[in-house]
Amino acid sequence: MAGRSYWKGHLRLSLVSCAVALYPATGASSHLKCHTINRRTGNRINEEVVDSVTREPVPKEDRVKGCEIAKNELIPIEEEELQRIRLESTHTLNIESFVARAEVDERYLEKPYYLAPEDKVSREAFAVIRDAMREKGKAGLGRLVLARKERVALVEPFDKGMMVTLLRAADEVRSPTATFEEIADFEAPADMRELAAQLIERNTGVFDPSRFEDRYELALAALVQSKAKSASKIGTQVAVGDDAEPPPSNVVSLMEALKRSIRDDKTSPSAAKAADQPDREKAKPSRGAATAAAAKTRVKRPAPALRKAG
Repeated sequence: MAGRSYWKGHLRLSLVSCAVALYPATGASSHLKCHTINRRTGNRINEEVVDSVTREPVPKEDRVKGCEIAKNELIPIEEEELQRIRLESTHTLNIESFVARAEVDERYLEKPYYLAPEDKVSREAFAVIRDAMREKGKAGLGRLVLARKERVALVEPFDKGMMVTLLRAADEVRSPTATFEEIADFEAPADMRELAAQLIERNTGVFDPSRFEDRYELALAALVQSKAKSASKIGTQVAVGDDAEPPPSNVVSLMEALKRSIRDDKTSPSAAKAADQPDREKAKPSRGAATAAAAKTRVKRPAPALRKAG
């Protein structure tokens, strides 16, 4: 079941439109939540909104937006004034043009969302737009307003629905010229490239983001659990094992580093597992033999445990 939508409106392509809802494609709900507290009492700290000059607290009804036109010169903008200038894209994602997906510079991609039809009536028009883009291999470019800011978005087919990716503005992406201009032109020797290619080949696999855990987050969670078990949580010092990788040893040359990397890679558990894989494949019994063996020895397996929702 879909979670709470982030935005609701209409997806429009010329005269074809349908009601849609936008859902976050990413989240950080599993992260450990930390707050600023008073070290002496352990209580959370509340931050107060105060006037920068008088230092007096400012109630919510007296807070308005102020747009800076010069240093220390702010123009107040009321809520009613903001409502009068709202754009059509506040509630409409209008696809204005189409591009080949491969032509979109990855540097402009900022944040992805899922797009789904809002009701049963909208499913047909939604499917028409989605399938037409899929058949043509194109992605749409449109605009919508999120958090009172008009954003350019890339719309493309994704699974049964669509994916909407917010794009950075042209002036938000920096040119690489200043960063790369001091890199001297250099063509690596063939023998070094060959060794590097071997390392790449041996460590090539399928993209599996679950393999990469946030080790700092895990260490922080372990630290919190250790302190939670202690008698006094405030001011308690807990020794935590140092699992940091040792600094790299001194290497005579780049060629020597590549050679050592090849030797270390051969003795690593992952390399041994990869080397053992072909032998296991050969040792696998044929489908008929496996079926016969299974018939002779039938083991009653326990039913899989049901995972509790939520």
